[in-house]
Amino acid sequence: MHLRIREHPIIDFSGREKISFYFNGEKIVGYKGDSIASAIHASGVKRLSESLKGRHRGFFCGIGKCSSCLMTVNGIPNIRTCIAPLQEDINVETQSKSVPWPKVDYDAWEDGLNIEVDILVVGAGPAGLSASIEAAKQGATVLLVDENPRVGGQLIKQTHKFFGSKHEKAGIRGVDIAKDLEREARDHSNIKILLESTVFGVYEDPSYNGFTFGVMKRENYKSRLVKVHCKEVIISVGAMENMLLFPGNDLPGVYGAGGVQTLMNVYGVKPGNKVLMVGAGNVGLIVSYQLLQAGVDVDRVVEAAPIIGGYHVHAAKLRRFGVPIYTSHSIKEVYGNDCVEGAFVVELDENWQPIEGSEENVECDTVCLAVGLTPSTRLLEQLHVEMADIPEAGGRVAIHDEYMETSVRGVYVSGDSSGIEEASTAMIEGKISGISAALALGYNRDAEELRKEYIERLEKLRAGPFGEKPRIAKRKILEEWRRYHGRL
Repeated sequence: MHLRIREHPIIDFSGREKISFYFNGEKIVGYKGDSIASAIHASGVKRLSESLKGRHRGFFCGIGKCSSCLMTVNGIPNIRTCIAPLQEDINVETQSKSVPWPKVDYDAWEDGLNIEVDILVVGAGPAGLSASIEAAKQGATVLLVDENPRVGGQLIKQTHKFFGSKHEKAGIRGVDIAKDLEREARDHSNIKILLESTVFGVYEDPSYNGFTFGVMKRENYKSRLVKVHCKEVIISVGAMENMLLFPGNDLPGVYGAGGVQTLMNVYGVKPGNKVLMVGAGNVGLIVSYQLLQAGVDVDRVVEAAPIIGGYHVHAAKLRRFGVPIYTSHSIKEVYGNDCVEGAFVVELDENWQPIEGSEENVECDTVCLAVGLTPSTRLLEQLHVEMADIPEAGGRVAIHDEYMETSVRGVYVSGDSSGIEEASTAMIEGKISGISAALALGYNRDAEELRKEYIERLEKLRAGPFGEKPRIAKRKILEEWRRYHGRL
């Protein structure tokens, strides 16, 4: 079973250079630009690793934030193959639960690379790119770090056109917005970009008056330590896919919606041939339509809520293609031997409880979970930023003011790390955080005027019924901010 997308109405996957490599001793052919995991998946292999209990694991998030794709590459264990670029003649092996722990060379810290900048921006998605560009325009020097092999974050998989105003790139596809932002960032002499690099911790350094971060730079599946000194830091690391609890949710063939988008729209690989979509918010509806564009059969969309959560224009597209959307329905169980072979869906009553006798068997090889995101906060918590549980923001988030500064002076947040929203708002939040960080360092070409304009644009973007949830989230975050400062 080969899962390459041969024709696509928007993205051209033809003409790519072939690359051969070895997977568990078998020679496989992938393409330049593939990740290791996407190339293996394209050949029809869905089992990538094993859990500690020996259960099979497959592709899930596609952005290096889960452990489902950890494999051994050229003898090096625990490589995140979903973000590791494919190279010629590498040897990839499935890991078992008995894989040895890798050794760390702590002496390499002293021999590593040292970088000093005004502002470190962690995460090169829409928020991080926008923050870097705005800060650099004011005159600050910026280091932009991302653990993926390319910049753009979620934008590189968004083939749909954005809503909003002209300022927020309305009418332009996310993939094209990513190219524009990358071009602008790379063309600016004040911005240095470090890819395939993970910011793993913040450390005390008595010799430096600022922040000191540890960064692991990956080259040919090996790592090099980098020490980064900065005066301000902007955390724009995005979010993680949510999971639902049901029997069989760990089978290969159960994906997060973002992982499905990554496979299809970045690597040109189908997740499977027949999909059950769980979740009728904007993400579930958009990804369902993108699956149809890729030639994948979408059996149905099920939504636990009594109403569709996404824009009705997206739902209308699916209905025109004959894809039914079942509200007050959810997934009960996934079954299969080595991977997904089908699922049971069930109708829910007004108390969100399964209605006895309503179970229906859906034969499918793919279950896609579009059930929301949770902000990534590990680095923020290492920085001892004050946190709060805000359900409307997606869970636990850093409290921050309207200028995107957290409770720790010099630490800013933007994008999904500050609360789950659209990419359009992430870009504006990134601009505000970038300007604010530059302004705090004394760079002020037109910072104050621009920041005021961006705040007004952000308020307009959140206006209307679909902006109610983020409006509530930001109001609660500001309330927590004021409450925290009242205790100081």
